[in-house]
This record gives sequence, C-alpha cells and structure tokens, in this order.
Amino acid sequence: MIFSMTGYAARTRDVECGSLHLELKSVNSRYLDFQFRICEELRVAEPALRELISARLSRGKIECRLNFIPAATKAVPQALSGELLARLADFDAQVRAALPHAAPLSVGEVLRWPGMFGDDSLDVEALVPEALALLREALDDFTASREREGAKLADVIRERVARIREHVRLVTPLIPAAQAAFQDKLRQRLLDALGSVDDERVRQELVLFAARIDVDEELARLTTHLDEVERVLKAGGATGKRLDFLMQELNREANTLGSKSVLSAVSQTAMDLKLLIEQMREQIQNLE
Repeated sequence: MIFSMTGYAARTRDVECGSLHLELKSVNSRYLDFQFRICEELRVAEPALRELISARLSRGKIECRLNFIPAATKAVPQALSGELLARLADFDAQVRAALPHAAPLSVGEVLRWPGMFGDDSLDVEALVPEALALLREALDDFTASREREGAKLADVIRERVARIREHVRLVTPLIPAAQAAFQDKLRQRLLDALGSVDDERVRQELVLFAARIDVDEELARLTTHLDEVERVLKAGGATGKRLDFLMQELNREANTLGSKSVLSAVSQTAMDLKLLIEQMREQIQNLE
C-alpha cells in the first residue's frame, strides 16, 4: 500500500463527565514532526499520545488537537461546602475591611466558586486511557484517508510513467537514421575542411563523434529506472525517499538525452520527459 503524508481524521468519545474530541491532520514533511494542541486538563497525556502516533506513522507534519468538553447537564449537589463558604465569608470581610468600597461577592460568584459543591475536579487518570483509545480510533481513520490519497497519487505517477514510455517508444526508431544522416553531413564537411587528410582520419573522427551522440545507454537506463518506479509502487510501504531518488536519476538521463540529441524530435522528447518527471516529483513529495 502507498500512503500519502496528507490526511485528516476527527473522532469524539463520550465519557462519564463529558466528551473528548480529537482531531488529526497532516501535511508533507521530510521527517515526522508533531504539533500538539491539548487542553490543560489533559496535557499530561501528550507523551503517551506522541508515542502512539510515532508507532503508526513515519513521515509528515502532524497536528493533533485534543479537547475535553464537560457535560452540559450534571446532577447538581444540594449541599454547599460549609467550610469553603465560611472561608469565603472571612476573605470577603478582610478585603472589605482593607478596601471599604470593594464590591461584595455575588451569589452567582459564590455558587460558581471551584469546589463549592464538593470536589468537581476531573479524574485525569481515568481520562488518559480514554484519550488513548480515542486516538487509536482516529489513527485508523487517519491511516485510511492517507491510503486513499496515496492510491490516487500512485495512479498519477503510473500514468506519467506510461507517457514517458510512449515518448521513448515513438522516438527510438527515429534515432539511428537521424544519426547516420548527421554523420554523412559531418563526414562531407570534414572532407571539405581538411582536404588532403586521408579517409582513415575522417573515419576516426566520425567514430569518436558517433560515441558522443549515442543515446542507447540513456534510453536503456530510462527504461530501467521506469521499471524500478513501478516495482517500488507495487511493493508499497514508505516509498517517498526511494522514488525521489529515482526521479533524480530519470532527470539526469533526460538531460543527457537532450544534450546528445542531433534530431529535433529527440530534443523535444527530452523536454517532454523532464516535464513529466517534474510532475511525478511533485506528487512524490506528498508520499510517505
């Protein structure tokens, strides 16, 4: 399977005191980079979340958002904390003694005071396993989305490979005749320029020139590299770096093909190949 580095997933999980909402998204990156945006109550879970993501992903810039949403309706205890209420009254008296014009605490402020109805703090130890379970579910969705995107990218790359093969197939039969015709012209020019030089010297010069314009090796290596691209895509897994290296090799052969060309059709083919290779490279930059 081929995986893109671009993906998205979001999951929500109900817990006893509310709900957890987790969101994952990623873009391409040479390495595995993290950015966590976690509510303060669950900040303690970040190392475990990081470890779980690292076990499933190898490349990409990952953004993980985790929020806790308290339950909208909770059973409200009927009894106030007498101890806390007395302490607030004492504090209020002290403040007003020092600052006579200070406004007293309102009933609403007293009722909203943390702990007024007892211990209303979150049980973080119980929430962390729930957050990890939620992340596992989100990672399944996230991986599936990256796989779908990777399959589309792989199809695009295969289509470019097929077009390169077609260019090579069409231009290959034209090369021998074009090279022979060019050498005949060059031979006549040499004879005209050198005049008295024997025919053996001309033949040697033509042999050297023929070696410089021979593109058989470039065409063979192009085909070999294209075979390897298709093999890597078929094997799947982490393919991005290997395919990027192959694009460099393909581009090198296309450049050499263009520099050795003695036929306008070959020069045009070299330019077309470079464009297709660059298009493939843009897609490969998004692969894991």
